[in-house]
Amino acid sequence: MADPDGDDFDVAGNGRTSGPRTPWWRPQSTTGRVALGLAALALLGGLGYSAITLKTFLGQDARFRIAGASHIQATGLTEVSRAEMLPVFGEDIGRNVFFVPLSERRKQLEQIPWVERATVMRLLPDQIRVQLVERTPVAFTRQGHEIGLVDANGVLLTMPPAMMAQHHYSFPVVTGIDPGDPIASRKARMAVYERLLGELDAGSQHLSEQISEIDLTDPEDARVLMPEQGADILAHFGEDHFLERYQRYKAHIAEWRQQYPKLAAVDLRYEQQVVLQMTPGTSAVAASVGDAATPSGENAKPPAAQPVLDAKANPAVKPAASGTKDTIEPAKTARPSATASAKAASGAGSQSARIKALTAKDKAAKAAREKKKRAEAQRAALNAKHKSTTTHPAAAAAQGQ
Repeated sequence: MADPDGDDFDVAGNGRTSGPRTPWWRPQSTTGRVALGLAALALLGGLGYSAITLKTFLGQDARFRIAGASHIQATGLTEVSRAEMLPVFGEDIGRNVFFVPLSERRKQLEQIPWVERATVMRLLPDQIRVQLVERTPVAFTRQGHEIGLVDANGVLLTMPPAMMAQHHYSFPVVTGIDPGDPIASRKARMAVYERLLGELDAGSQHLSEQISEIDLTDPEDARVLMPEQGADILAHFGEDHFLERYQRYKAHIAEWRQQYPKLAAVDLRYEQQVVLQMTPGTSAVAASVGDAATPSGENAKPPAAQPVLDAKANPAVKPAASGTKDTIEPAKTARPSATASAKAASGAGSQSARIKALTAKDKAAKAAREKKKRAEAQRAALNAKHKSTTTHPAAAAAQGQ
């Protein structure tokens, strides 16, 4: 205990102590500090020497050297063969296993189109283990005359036709997936494809089996090719409400085809109405929303007919009086859905503009023909009048006197 008078004694009470002791790692004397520093340097030097010795041993010892390709183990290989994988590790044959750059090899493996994810690890003393997760194709894709595969991320995959037959793939054919487009753009298009098939196949209905081809060139309008008794009908499904529009199509396609044998396409992106498009070159009626139009002239070639039909009622064609053309009864004003409003503004607007341009052209041609006829009639009348007023030269001379 400390003396209240300030005098410190040892335990035996025989003398004054020198003061409180300091920790050993903080010596007060210069000699102690020098000795402690030398000991620390010696310890660090020993640790560094040991590390260098260990590294040299591990790096040069033949027991850690990858002797050949058989020391590269791989799992998950189905579509990717060892012949495609091994070139990634070509530089590592004969190299010490500790000097293999694992992260770089993983990135190189994921550059192989069929590889979605890769894991690379060391297996001591002298092996490399690779685990691959391959991509899963979800659709066929057509590039020109070549048929390939594509996964949900828009990655294009190649496979020999014989191998495709062995896998018994049953997918729709997807177009509009251009290999020159960014991967993000292709992924967005495939997301529309996934939603479409997800809605059609919900509840184990497997309705997508009735689809032969899907055009995803416009990600806001999935255009589906529907085979119908020897003919293909192009159905515009938009970008949502796929099941509802599919059911509407199936409920009315038979009567639409019966009344319009030249039916080529059906636009289903509207809530209450559909737009039917006929094959080009037919003498069908072209009608826009809210009004109807007929071709101008007997030999006129109107654009592809687009009768506007009410999806809740039977689309009826009312014959006009004898000697006139049939007209289609206009339906109520279409109410496009929220997602189709922009598309309707551009698509329907451009179609209406084309119809107006063709109509104006026909009117101008008709006016020119009428003007030419009037000019010819005037010339004929003037010639007739001139002939009726011409007299004999003797009579003309008498009239002159």
